Amino acid sequence: MTDSAVYLEKLSAFSRLLHMEGLPISPQETADACKILIDLGLADREMVKTALRTVYAKSREEQNTFDRVFDNFFLPEDLIRARNAHLQEEVREQQRRAEEELQLNGQPMDFTQEQKLAYGAMDEENRKRLQDILEKYGDSAARNPGLYDNFIHSIFTRAILEQQMQMEDAGTGGMEADPELGLLYRDISAFQDTEIPKAITLIQSVTRAINGELSAKRSRQGRSSALDFRRTIRKGLETGGSFYRLKYRRKRNRRKHLVLLCDVSGSMVQFSEFALRFIQSLNQASESSRVFLFSEELHEADAFCLQNMDRFRSYVRETGLYGRGTNLGSALEQLNAMKPAVLNPAATLLILSDTKTTGQQRALQALRESKRLAGQVIILNPIPENKWKYLQSARNFASAATMVSCATLRDLGAACRKLVIR
Repeated sequence: MTDSAVYLEKLSAFSRLLHMEGLPISPQETADACKILIDLGLADREMVKTALRTVYAKSREEQNTFDRVFDNFFLPEDLIRARNAHLQEEVREQQRRAEEELQLNGQPMDFTQEQKLAYGAMDEENRKRLQDILEKYGDSAARNPGLYDNFIHSIFTRAILEQQMQMEDAGTGGMEADPELGLLYRDISAFQDTEIPKAITLIQSVTRAINGELSAKRSRQGRSSALDFRRTIRKGLETGGSFYRLKYRRKRNRRKHLVLLCDVSGSMVQFSEFALRFIQSLNQASESSRVFLFSEELHEADAFCLQNMDRFRSYVRETGLYGRGTNLGSALEQLNAMKPAVLNPAATLLILSDTKTTGQQRALQALRESKRLAGQVIILNPIPENKWKYLQSARNFASAATMVSCATLRDLGAACRKLVIR
């Protein structure tokens, strides 16, 4: 990452903190501050502080707020070194504790350094629970190591993976602090009812931008290279047979034929609702689209329902799909077999699913058939990509088709932009 990109990322986070403290921060002020930081660097902390204060703080009260936030955000070098030394000592202590406690029959258990650190970061209660398991099954493991070693190791592995996921969640809160921009970075499944109107407004803003980009791209593409002889001759006759104004055939704007397969079982319904709002708003992207909802059964969505997304959840409940299990394999099989064919080489199939389904092998086989029938298959997954490694289903489906993480509105918007503008 370049220095300018690092500075912009750092100042964006700093601007959000100032905004939380009540300072009226604009994007232009952040851009101006970034230019200053690129010119000055971070070598002279007090000079940087003075320069940024002139950009962000106007009144005396704002300056006091700015100084407090700056001192907590841009730490002095000696304090950073002291904190780093303290963190390194904590890491060494966690490794030492893990190596002492992660032993079975007097031999170290086979865990990576990353897993050992996760174990060392566990609270005392969870470590005590795992040690109790070792004590309970230790004698049995000594008598029958082939059976009990694997059993104990699997319990420890699961507990460590849960700890790693918790640590990753704890480390991703920086972008969520801003009450305005935070919704873009918040997990969609965590939206509260009171936040949904604001989230819908953000969707409309993002999709307007994407539609504008797509329209501008098509305008720039202009004519094709093929000369339109008939129009050229007609124009030439208007000027007495002079053919100096050549006419070219216009490129036909080929929009996508979208087929959406949306999981509406349990916790997936909110993600599917927001994803559909995004995709339905991309009026420049799709020539035609068909939407299918599924849980244990497949149901084609009513066009009127999709024009009135405010009733989407009620509509899902009326279909009887909500609150049931998930059978992606059955849904794909029904979609593949439809007559007349829904999937064809001109169609793009978008699957809105977290990949958690009964009959994974059946679903994978049906997915491969869908790839053969459709021009393109993309899975929009609401689970963050850094957690796919913990889910066998996510790993399997990611290896079989293009899968994109869409845990947040920002990710969802980026996926839709990539889908329609490339």
